[in-house]
Amino acid sequence: MSTPIALTIAGLDPSGGAGIAADLKTFSALGVYGAAVATALTAQNTRGVFGIHDVPANFIAAQLDAVFSDLAIGAVKIGMLGSAAAIDAVAGALDRYQPRHTVLDPVMIASSGQPLLRGTAPARLRELIARVRVLTPNLPEAAALLDTAPARDEAEMQAQAHTLLGLGPGAVLIKGGHGASTESVDILVEANGETSRFASPRIATENTHGTGCTFASAIAAGLAKGLPLEAAVRKAKAYMTAAIAAADQLGVGGGHGPLHHFHAWW
Repeated sequence: MSTPIALTIAGLDPSGGAGIAADLKTFSALGVYGAAVATALTAQNTRGVFGIHDVPANFIAAQLDAVFSDLAIGAVKIGMLGSAAAIDAVAGALDRYQPRHTVLDPVMIASSGQPLLRGTAPARLRELIARVRVLTPNLPEAAALLDTAPARDEAEMQAQAHTLLGLGPGAVLIKGGHGASTESVDILVEANGETSRFASPRIATENTHGTGCTFASAIAAGLAKGLPLEAAVRKAKAYMTAAIAAADQLGVGGGHGPLHHFHAWW
């Protein structure tokens, strides 16, 4: 029996709400074995990010080689990379091992506002995009990648997604969680021209820490299990929406709390 395996390449949030911790919780909740490579250690909680310690690029590469040389990785989720050296290490591993499915969540700014991508890393990130199956920016991240204003409606989201396809990914999912409408709408545009719309009611809660990490890792979990991309995104959207809806059941921290990743069991 083959066990679906997904790998997260991301930073460590010691409060457990985002990054590697959120990704591994998501993989487990969706029936996928999770592996993890740490790119950075952060000092953060539900109130903010107070420090970042980059993992040396050669040790990131060593972690990646250890995992890929032994585990049958079905899908990769990439989150916080932090530095240009980290991006280069990850790009090198993707070139060496050619994983079938890679989901890139272009983490640039923490939900609390602190920058997480520094120095020449934003330019290097654009080069990494050409190596991935799907890019999952939120509205501010898509705007930053394109050096333009955030999309104001679905037509602009779709237009920005088409422009981002020019950077070389197989598909772009622009997430509308930062929008102001009564629905949270995400737009998926694939390189073959297919476009899909995913909508859910906007949920009134302050507990949204790790939402982007969770969504991207849920998509990776679906791809690791063999789902087509559209189906993987649809199931991921449903899972994340339910985890947000149940977030207020948790009493974790004094700021923006985490999603309830195990809402179906607890």
